[in-house]
Amino acid sequence: MSFLTAQWSNLALINYVIDPKLLENYIPKGTELDFYNNKCYISLVGFMFEDVKLLGIKIPFHVNFEEVNLRFYVKRFENNEWKRGVVFIKEIVPKPALTLVANTIYNEHYKTLPMKHSVIDNQISKDYVYQWKTKNKWNTILVETEMNPMEIEINSEAEFITEHYFGYTKHIKHTFEYEVKHPRWKQVKIVNHQIDVDFKEVYGNEFEFLNNQNPISVLFAQGSKISVEHKKRIK
Repeated sequence: MSFLTAQWSNLALINYVIDPKLLENYIPKGTELDFYNNKCYISLVGFMFEDVKLLGIKIPFHVNFEEVNLRFYVKRFENNEWKRGVVFIKEIVPKPALTLVANTIYNEHYKTLPMKHSVIDNQISKDYVYQWKTKNKWNTILVETEMNPMEIEINSEAEFITEHYFGYTKHIKHTFEYEVKHPRWKQVKIVNHQIDVDFKEVYGNEFEFLNNQNPISVLFAQGSKISVEHKKRIK
């Protein structure tokens, strides 16, 4: 049985180019940075976690909620093939029990903050908004999209960002790996976006430069049902 099953919906993915040296201390042992067109990416991602079941059981008041995370991309060579994965700098959720479970069982970097979201149908477009509160400031991701989904092209930037199926977490002595299973997603074209985030306050001094850096791209994926498999320690 999967450790966790859920629906990931309405993924807003704001992507920046970052100096690889800034990520050196975050790279789990046994993995290496994954590049697209010789560029190192870091992504701010807001989405909905829905219909959540832990070991097949719905936990009251923890079934539907927002998540915003900051992540980068790695790969690991095993059994003559590359596994493509992500490493999270921080994952923000509105429920303390989620933070406790994820940090304890998966050695992740969850933090609990007040959060809210909205979806506004403008008839010819939609607005998706994710917000989280730090020091009386609401940090905001807003993306406006067209209505019709389209396939994600092979070897595209959108494929690179969305088609990573493993998570890696750095422990003091070793690395943990877990698999995230989901079908190939579809994307929706972005019309407009607004990012109002205090990266220094939320993620620390080394990410303050993102306050003044424009994203290299902004993407939107519809999402799907997903499952998170049990972690394993890699050698």
